[in-house]
Amino acid sequence: MDKMEAGRATFERNIEMQTGRSFPDWVSLVASQGFAKHGQMTDWLKIAHGLTHAQANHIAKRVTADAAPRSLEDPVVHLFIGGKEGLRPLYDQIAAEALRFGTDVEIAPKKHNASFRRRKQFALLQPTTRTRLDVGLILKKKAPQGRLEPSGSFNTMFTHRIKISSGADIDAEVLAWLREAYDEAV
Repeated sequence: MDKMEAGRATFERNIEMQTGRSFPDWVSLVASQGFAKHGQMTDWLKIAHGLTHAQANHIAKRVTADAAPRSLEDPVVHLFIGGKEGLRPLYDQIAAEALRFGTDVEIAPKKHNASFRRRKQFALLQPTTRTRLDVGLILKKKAPQGRLEPSGSFNTMFTHRIKISSGADIDAEVLAWLREAYDEAV
């Protein structure tokens, strides 16, 4: 269990100790209310049950995550719904290349993107629009240039962003930058 997972487990145990109700029970209770939005869930938990914002937020995040369409066979399928299906081959191509870098590459799908890690995170793939996949990279030694633009508001954890709209955009230069980010993540 990594530090993040251990922290979540401790927080969930604390919710149970402080409220007398288990975390899974809170999740089921909120899910049964039929709320459509995260804010509705947190407000209800705080007002109706006296939970702190942190507790309510954590429970609401879990309810939202559980409701997202996911597949055990394909853990990133949820990223490519709602008109973004055409971006999946681009994601698959980049992921396959990253996995060739070494056996230590881990891909961790999240709600809106997929994190690529080694010992540290080195890349992030996000279907940002219906026609564009953004690739965030951590390249501390490289100045932005051309297609390798500063990450800006895309994600402040990353130094650079590359916009991918077609298979032709995934060329040797892009793959070299991806490899460089992997090499730096030690």
